[in-house]
Amino acid sequence: MPKRPYLVADRHLRHVGKDCLVAFEASLYSVPARRVRPRQLVEVRAGGDTVSLHLLAPDLSGSTLLAVHPRAHARGSWVVDSSHWAGLPDDTGRRTTTQVPDVAVRPRQDGPCDSPLQNLLNRSAAAQVSVSKRPLSFYDDIAGTRPRIVPDSKDTA
Repeated sequence: MPKRPYLVADRHLRHVGKDCLVAFEASLYSVPARRVRPRQLVEVRAGGDTVSLHLLAPDLSGSTLLAVHPRAHARGSWVVDSSHWAGLPDDTGRRTTTQVPDVAVRPRQDGPCDSPLQNLLNRSAAAQVSVSKRPLSFYDDIAGTRPRIVPDSKDTA
C-alpha cells in the first residue's frame, strides 16, 4: 500500500453567476468577485469532504485556486464566504433598484368615455405625464435626416 492515500476528485466545468455563485450538484458555492466575471467557466473539483473551485488558466500569480469550501450534502445549500462578495455592485449603482417609486394615479377630469380602453388609459399614471407636441420635422433636424430639395435645372436657367 502507498504511504499517501490516492485522492480522488470529480472534475466538472461550471459557469459563474452574476452573484459570484457556482452551481454544483444543486448547491451553490461562492468564488471571489474580484477574480472572476459573470459567465466565466471555472473548474469544480469535488472530493469527499471539500469542493475546490479553480480557474482554467493560471492568473498573474500562477495560481488557479479560487476557493475551497466544505462539500454540501443537502440539495439547495448555499456555501458562501461573505468576503467573496466584495467588489459586487451595491444598491447605490444605477443597475440595481431597491424600491419602486410610488406613483400616484389620478383619474382625468374629462369624465368617462365610451371606450373601455380609453378609460383604462385615462386612469394610468402614464396618461398623467405631460408631453410636448412638436412637428416631425423637428426630429429630422435633430437627426440630420431632413430631406434635401434639389432645385430643378429648368428653374435655374
